[in-house]
Amino acid sequence: MTDQSRFFPDFHVTMAQPCPYLPGRLERKLFTHLTPDKPAAFIDKLLRNGFRRSQNVAYLPYCHDCQACVSVRIPVDRFKPGKSFRRILKRNADLAVQRVKPQATLEQYELFDLYINTRHGQGGMADMSQFDYTMMVEESEADTFLSEYRLRGPLDETNNGKDEKRKKTNPLTAVALCDRLSDGISMVYSFFDPQQVSRSLGSYMILEHMDYARRLGLPYLYLGYWIDGCRKMTYKSRFTPQQHLTPDGWKDAEE
Repeated sequence: MTDQSRFFPDFHVTMAQPCPYLPGRLERKLFTHLTPDKPAAFIDKLLRNGFRRSQNVAYLPYCHDCQACVSVRIPVDRFKPGKSFRRILKRNADLAVQRVKPQATLEQYELFDLYINTRHGQGGMADMSQFDYTMMVEESEADTFLSEYRLRGPLDETNNGKDEKRKKTNPLTAVALCDRLSDGISMVYSFFDPQQVSRSLGSYMILEHMDYARRLGLPYLYLGYWIDGCRKMTYKSRFTPQQHLTPDGWKDAEE
């Protein structure tokens, strides 16, 4: 067996099932397993070209007669926050972020569980146990990290989160699970304290990761899919300029 055949991925297609985003439609996914024998460059290429990652599965919408799901990325050097985004940044200036290894904690799970049951209680993730959450965070063949947000204090990024007293007095406010790619950061999943509505934490984490990508010299922030007709995804259209993945590659989207 040659190296080329050994690393050639097996792709599969799921059975059709009700679409969780657009009522009355069916969805199918093209997917492959991300196993340790897959080269890092192959995984990186998938995630830069429309595939999303869930644990060690990379998947792509593969629906008949529907092209509603569109991969979105932000060219971070071209993004200039408007007044509303500047207000969000100012509102969250009292938060500090740590980049930590993808290791699940009880504190994270409790925030995740609160978020899911408050915001998405009828969704497919509502029954996720702490074990399920751990698998979501720790099962990854990509270059994965977590961004943890807390109120500012004596803890900073230099002590790797060892200040347990700070964790008790300043509990988690928000968390983002992300993958580092060769040309950007892919935001896999994020959650936050649903009681702090005024902070607009979902948008803030996108803004903060754009700044992080810029500081790393990475040109793009990948936001997953924008879905035409799905209210849950309309927030992504606010981040402009943005690029959409088309049959001819990544193209600037019309504003």
